[in-house]
Amino acid sequence: MKTLKDVKVGETATVQKLHGIGAVKRRIMDMGVTKGAAIYVRKVAPLGDPVEVTVRGYELSIRKADAEMIEVK
Repeated sequence: MKTLKDVKVGETATVQKLHGIGAVKRRIMDMGVTKGAAIYVRKVAPLGDPVEVTVRGYELSIRKADAEMIEVK
């Protein structure tokens, strides 16, 4: 299983599944990260947290813990 955390800078991945429950999953979905969405990894902070991505035409910073909940292909 590959997660968004594993995607390298400059690569694009497609969301396959969201893990997590309740409010955490809902918050990720509200940011536009849903099944089938393309995510382009723009930058990763020096210590790996947060990850800056482009999804649905806008820039978004995601915590490393949240990136581990997003399964990609």
